[in-house]
Amino acid sequence: MGNMKIPQNWTFKSNEVANGFDKHVHEQLPWYDLTTGVIAHVARHYIPEGGMVYDIGASTGNIGKAIADTLEARHAKIVALDNSESMKAEYAAPGSLTIADAITFEYEPFDFAVCFLVLMFVPPAKRAGLIAKLRAKMNPGGAMVIFDKCQPVKGYVATVMSRLALAGKVAAGVDEREIIAKELSLSGVQRPLDPKELGDDAQEIFRFGDFAGWIIEAPCSLMGRVK
Repeated sequence: MGNMKIPQNWTFKSNEVANGFDKHVHEQLPWYDLTTGVIAHVARHYIPEGGMVYDIGASTGNIGKAIADTLEARHAKIVALDNSESMKAEYAAPGSLTIADAITFEYEPFDFAVCFLVLMFVPPAKRAGLIAKLRAKMNPGGAMVIFDKCQPVKGYVATVMSRLALAGKVAAGVDEREIIAKELSLSGVQRPLDPKELGDDAQEIFRFGDFAGWIIEAPCSLMGRVK
């Protein structure tokens, strides 16, 4: 999205951001498609016949599109949530986008949920409540995947990771001024996640630099589990 005007304070409630969202994330996050593909593979192991799925922070619906085949084959229902009216017009995935605040939304029991690049935009004081709320609604045998930016590693490795992210954006053709403007726009808006916030049972399943994916399972017997 080389010509998009970056808002001074980053927001998903901008028509300009919503209109160019897909191009923007592919430029800023070169591993974006690989990540959604990994989540789609994981989803196949947890979505049962007639299951219930939540895509939290759905934006234009890229997670929904990635798991569409599984949803159709297993006659599962997906509820996509986002707090941006601007994103609703750009949503292009199974189901429809519900405008709601993920923190206050009343969830139904579900089998699988995805929080994709969401928690880093949730105030730290409210993260534990959201995670606990989701945990309480997972069906036996269910799971949720959380993919987010996490606090950077320490020492020289942190410098290496920072430069790796920068190199990826430059290689994708992002203008250097846009990279700087985007970073500054996230000040006070985005705060990386401390993995400890997820609980001791959250298992890291993949990582790309400062971004990582975790899975949290609900305790269950093996009966009814889709394998």
